[in-house]
Amino acid sequence: MRSLKPLLNALVAMTFLASSAGISSATEQAQQRRAGRDVKQETRQNSRVTKQDCRAANEKSNAACRQDKRHTKQQGRQQSRDIKY
Repeated sequence: MRSLKPLLNALVAMTFLASSAGISSATEQAQQRRAGRDVKQETRQNSRVTKQDCRAANEKSNAACRQDKRHTKQQGRQQSRDIKY
């Protein structure tokens, strides 16, 4: 019975290490998702400002300002994807 105790301790230690690796992976993924959301939220604000500035400057048509806003949002989405994947 005494010879099984070190084996049992090793088994418990291996189980703990294996489970903690899964937890750290999930935590890292959650941080990446959070960073991606933050980028998207900043992008929304920046795209609104881009369109408002475009309209205020009165240099382009409304359609052109919408395209600028879409382009800004697409860049933000791509940045978010780069963070997550």
